[in-house]
Amino acid sequence: MRSIWNGVISFGLVRVPIKLVNATESHAVPFREIHTEDGGRIRHRKFCELEDREVTAQEISRGYEEADGTIIPITDEDLAHLPIPTARTIEIVTFVPEDSIDPLQLGAAYYLAAGRAPAARPYTLLRETLKRGNRVAIAKFALRGRERLGMLRVVGEAIALHGLLWPDEVRAPEGIAPDADVTLHDKELNLADTLMDALSEVGLEDLRDGYREAVEQVVAAKISGKALPEAPEPERGVEVLDLTTALERSVRAVRGEPAEPEAERPPRRRTSRPSTGGAGGGKAPSTAEKKTASSARKPTPTPTPTPRTSRSGKKTTAKSTAKSAPEDTAGDTPSKKTRATRTTSRKRSA
Repeated sequence: MRSIWNGVISFGLVRVPIKLVNATESHAVPFREIHTEDGGRIRHRKFCELEDREVTAQEISRGYEEADGTIIPITDEDLAHLPIPTARTIEIVTFVPEDSIDPLQLGAAYYLAAGRAPAARPYTLLRETLKRGNRVAIAKFALRGRERLGMLRVVGEAIALHGLLWPDEVRAPEGIAPDADVTLHDKELNLADTLMDALSEVGLEDLRDGYREAVEQVVAAKISGKALPEAPEPERGVEVLDLTTALERSVRAVRGEPAEPEAERPPRRRTSRPSTGGAGGGKAPSTAEKKTASSARKPTPTPTPTPRTSRSGKKTTAKSTAKSAPEDTAGDTPSKKTRATRTTSRKRSA
């Protein structure tokens, strides 16, 4: 890795030659400015306003502008003679517990590599001292035209330098928190703890830059001439839930459980339309349903006539039953015995 700054670490009277190397890198998809009409690249060129001509990088230096607009040239040689000991030195000023550093102060991160072979021993000494003391070193150093504050800590077998904001550069969070007097219930706090524990199962190494991957898919589709990937449907209106219900559903979602437990689900309504199998793909009827349907299709049998005893002691049927007899026998005529019985009954009645 290419170094961006060379100097020494001042640890009391101990000097550790080091090289400053970037500890992070950007994976953002690079874009170029182009002319919308023809796609031509847009170039930003630097012009001298006095000569009205473009100048090269070798012709450009620094300058300090006074209140009246006067420019005072400042060269690299001028900056090399700054009256501070941190011009080329990372000067350790104190050691503090790591948790005493407010994360709001953290800035860019760098690795400190040993500058030369003789630097290996003091470099290792400083690293092991930080490990044994379980502390971090606070140092001052000059970089890119200003003196900065930094934190040295051990990362693996290397020493890392984090740029820090000066304490007066961090704003106080006054007026940020809500003014309303809010009372939380124990159940809400317990559910929030459960949700936090469930979400804690995701490791930082599992997280990915979804936006960058989506941009790469679009670029790849444009290059290959394929259709652009479909954008996801916008989310529908979120149901307004109370805090407890929202927490409960969140915990179930993280755990992969149903949105509602079986006991809490409302009963489904049954429709009167029977389900049929076959080509329609419906549910096959049960055995009880088949019996009910079969009974409905059969004709209602004619009730058996109740016999009654005549004066002669013989059993006979009512007239209405006799009249319906031909229908029950599919058109057959009454027998001779039946006609004789009717005639005898009429004579005795007379």
